[in-house]
Amino acid sequence: MFTRKIGIFSLIVLLLVSMISGCSSEKSSANGPVEIEFWYGLGGKLGENVEKRIKEFNASQNEVKVKGVAQGSYDETLQKLQAAIAAKKVPAAVLLKNDPMNAFAKKGTLAPLTKYIKEDADFHPEDFIDAFYQQGNINGEQYALPLYGTTQVLYYRKDMFEKAGIAPEQLKTWESFAEATKQLTKKSGDKTEVYGWAPMWGPDNMIDAALSNGAKYLSEDGKKVLIDSPEWVKAWEFFKKGIHEDKTMTIHHDGQGWEYWYKTIDDAMQGRAAGYTGSSGDQGDLDFSILAAYPQPSWEGHEAAPHAGAQMGAIPVLASEKEKKAAFKWLTFFTNAENTADWSINSGYIPVRKSAQDVPAYKEFAEKNPQINVPLQQAQIATPPFVDPTGGKIYDALVKAADKVEIEGVSAEKALKDAQKEAQRALDKVVKK
Repeated sequence: MFTRKIGIFSLIVLLLVSMISGCSSEKSSANGPVEIEFWYGLGGKLGENVEKRIKEFNASQNEVKVKGVAQGSYDETLQKLQAAIAAKKVPAAVLLKNDPMNAFAKKGTLAPLTKYIKEDADFHPEDFIDAFYQQGNINGEQYALPLYGTTQVLYYRKDMFEKAGIAPEQLKTWESFAEATKQLTKKSGDKTEVYGWAPMWGPDNMIDAALSNGAKYLSEDGKKVLIDSPEWVKAWEFFKKGIHEDKTMTIHHDGQGWEYWYKTIDDAMQGRAAGYTGSSGDQGDLDFSILAAYPQPSWEGHEAAPHAGAQMGAIPVLASEKEKKAAFKWLTFFTNAENTADWSINSGYIPVRKSAQDVPAYKEFAEKNPQINVPLQQAQIATPPFVDPTGGKIYDALVKAADKVEIEGVSAEKALKDAQKEAQRALDKVVKK
């Protein structure tokens, strides 16, 4: 009997210790910061700026601790996120391009943010630049926040233009742009020593040029893919001719992550090309004592209409509720007026909040560095990002076609015709549903 009482007493003590220990653990967890990962596909100074912002956020409060996880590129981030969702082990926050963000949201793999926005009295959605903010809105629900706006502009060497007697205004149309690149190209026999221009590898530059020629992705009823229309073919053939026939343009492709991007920048910075077409976000890596910025051209008889959009911050639905709240706190910190202004100053990307233009540091910087206003100027007349109804298959077809044109020298007509057939098959499956 005595032994049994001792056993029961010991059991009670053990249970009490266990309960106290459990409560202590829970309290410690509740009082400590929620640790989350933020995945982003940025390198160079952009990656450094992300880490700087993370350190500032972590130091500004003790509720959330963000760990930045750099990926090789936007595409690598996408691939790893897909794998993470399949493994049910996701980051709490992720930087995504518009198309995959849209596709993920429609599949239900991203968390709606609307309730967190309504709960935050200091959020003020009306302060966001509407074209950027609306990219994250799908069927009335906000699934992502714009972290920074972007558009591709022209960066040209001031010394080469001046020496050739070419004014930047001569870049207003693609037709006059072609003549300028011929003047700027320097050859020694069959070898080109200085290229008149360096477009950025991939379909985006050529898509922008097509849109500025009046091109459309789809018919008005949304049932026919139009990427092989004359407006597309003319714009894309322009690049094929410059790269493979006239040899006034050069293209870097492949490599690890952003390698091709930085090689293109280096061509302009080192004087191997008179200029290149690149993101507004390149400005943090450029020397504007050498370069200047200019909006993309139109075609004669048309208005310039290149894409402008935002890279989006999203939260996977598989994250815990604590992680979601922590991630939302981080994303709102990243996008407040002072931080989006600072990001723009240090990167060249477009600020996402209207009030950023009233931040004294931004005002002062813009006065001394007018190139920061070029992307803003272009964004006001730009085409919003294309929301691919096939979940990216139309864009994928354009990626393949761009490689054929830029790398292989295939005619734009043939490359785009093949792309149209592939994209149309994908669209037909969607439309029939």
